[in-house]
Amino acid sequence: MRVLTAKQIKKVEETAFKGECTEASLMLSAGTTCYKRIVKIFKAETLSNSNIAVICGNGKNAGDGFVIASLLKNSGANAFIVLADKEPKIAEPVKYFNMAKKNGVKCINFTDNCLESNVNIIVDCIFGIGFHGEPRTPFDRVFEAVNKSSAAVVSIDTPSGTDATNGSVVSAVKADYTIAISTLKYAHILPPANSYCGKIFTVDIGIPESCYDDEITYAHTLTQPQIKKLFTARDKNSNKGTFGHQLNICGSYSMPGAAVICAKAGLRSGAGLVKCAFPKSIYPVLTSHMSQPLFKPLCENEDKTISVGAINDIFDELKWASSVVIGCGLGNNDDTQVITDQVIKTSEVPIILDADGINAVAPFIDIIKDKKAPIVITPHPGEMARLIGESADYVQENRLQVAKAFAQENDVILVLKGADTIVTDGSEVFFNTNGNPGMAMGGTGDMLSGMISSFIAQGLSPFDAAKAGVFIHGLTGDICASELSQRGMTIDDMLSLLGAVMSEFED
Repeated sequence: MRVLTAKQIKKVEETAFKGECTEASLMLSAGTTCYKRIVKIFKAETLSNSNIAVICGNGKNAGDGFVIASLLKNSGANAFIVLADKEPKIAEPVKYFNMAKKNGVKCINFTDNCLESNVNIIVDCIFGIGFHGEPRTPFDRVFEAVNKSSAAVVSIDTPSGTDATNGSVVSAVKADYTIAISTLKYAHILPPANSYCGKIFTVDIGIPESCYDDEITYAHTLTQPQIKKLFTARDKNSNKGTFGHQLNICGSYSMPGAAVICAKAGLRSGAGLVKCAFPKSIYPVLTSHMSQPLFKPLCENEDKTISVGAINDIFDELKWASSVVIGCGLGNNDDTQVITDQVIKTSEVPIILDADGINAVAPFIDIIKDKKAPIVITPHPGEMARLIGESADYVQENRLQVAKAFAQENDVILVLKGADTIVTDGSEVFFNTNGNPGMAMGGTGDMLSGMISSFIAQGLSPFDAAKAGVFIHGLTGDICASELSQRGMTIDDMLSLLGAVMSEFED
């Protein structure tokens, strides 16, 4: 699914108006389609017994609200319009405002206590995608009243007060549901606005596909059908070598679990052979938790991380590998920095750089440009901040710009983790909208790296492997949370479920 800025969707709509659509007809379609979605959310019998406040501003978004109020009233709900400020003056909203009043919809002016009693549902049509900055009076008071109400809140297109283009928020309506019109906007997927949206539904209001500009590389969300197409059926005459050799240079005495998680993820997602290269002192830990991988214990330093003296052994293993993960639980010291540097400069197969692999290159970022093979980097916001010399807050406030710029400048595939993870090669951008807060625990990043490396070993391109990895990883987390709970799920639960989830991507 596409993700558009406010400017981009306005251009799409303007193109539609040059064809069969008029602004009035599109407004009617938007209001009608959103009304139908509201009926699906709350069910007709609930709506018929509900008091519904449709709060409207005086712009074009209000026109959708007037249509919704009329249809709710006609279906038996006690729907009424609350004017947040003034009556509309734009022709199309005026048309539907008058129609609503003619249909018997009550209209009141906003007061600070108008939502305090007997309002079951609030429909937010105060602002549309054109909003930016800080709300002026009385809109700040309207937002406050909506958020204090105990009513369920449905925002139309974007929650009022959020910036559709960059996701910024000063003050905004906190929605339980958001009905995105035609496409997703960046407010739906960038923080902090994405936390104001609640559950998001996207509705088609009839804009022809031809109205979207083929010359623009729109951002997209990842979808299950799209990811499934990346996987082909396994040949009957396959053998373990058919599905690749995954080399994991991971683990240390203080973080052996990261190596275990990464290896299990590679196996559960289909790699033919997984080999673990690790400091020899953690051999008992790895072998007690796994029997299927190949094991390559390496000499270690006094920190019980892999010693630089193991570099020739690592070079030998790179010749065997189809893909490489380096960094999960590796530790960060002079030895691991040299090892990471040499792997980047030597490997002729794609590398997934995570965790301490990222920390190792952060002070010497130009090392990445000396690579011989593609690199997928998987930072969380804190690691991304270290890579660019900024704060984690800066990264979160500028996620898209940071991710695209870094990927483009360093010719890498970047997976910027977090809610609505970004996957980009610097040109194309994909957002992953599944996953949940239960995945905010140690080990999920190690699992993701193992999965991406496994998919590369099996023959996917690094970019496709990154997309598949983040989507299937998030899907696994969602199923796990639904079966257990967000608070109660563990990384072992996700790993145990991963094999079954992969069945959704096989013919």
